Amino acid sequence: MRQNPSFAMTDVTELRRLIDANPWVTLVSQTEDGLVASHYAVLLDEDRDDLTIVGHVGKPDDFIHGLGARELLIVVQGPHGYVSPGWYGDVQAVPTWNFVSAHLSGVPEILTPEENLVVLERLVARFEGGMPQPRLLWELPNDPAFVTKLEKGTVGFRLTPTRVVAKRKLSQNKPDEVIETIIAELQAGGGYVDPRLASEMQRALDARKAAR
Repeated sequence: MRQNPSFAMTDVTELRRLIDANPWVTLVSQTEDGLVASHYAVLLDEDRDDLTIVGHVGKPDDFIHGLGARELLIVVQGPHGYVSPGWYGDVQAVPTWNFVSAHLSGVPEILTPEENLVVLERLVARFEGGMPQPRLLWELPNDPAFVTKLEKGTVGFRLTPTRVVAKRKLSQNKPDEVIETIIAELQAGGGYVDPRLASEMQRALDARKAAR
């Protein structure tokens, strides 16, 4: 990802928020047969306050990626969307795409089966938490034999990134009034309504105003 200092995202708290809010990520590895990509849900490691991520892959993705033996790139994609040049007013302009994303790279550590079970339990609890009647991993009709068999079909990992490239391109190079117009357009409806992107832009604009 090409970096621009004006759009660089370096605050760990903001990066953790991005990962937590967008847990469905892309895993990319360079193998002897070329690039390989997979998609899985991940979580921040609850025992750390950095950008360490835990997750799992289904077999044989561990073998395909060479999990634990080579560098793994995790792509986190946050809110993103189209920005029309018409939203800038009567000036020369072209369309663009606003977005928030992060690339985390490192060699992952393979989890023990016991550690992997904890991660699987956390994943289920995280996403079932919003259900009216959550079905947690160890609850009936699941029994221990079923859960153990499930774990054996997966490989858990922990990745503490040694390289982080993150970018928040949210029209920071535009005047406040233009950003406010874009936010209003993203909230107003029409073909490109995107409340999540509007919220990210408002957050960045508020931070910019507060820093003055």
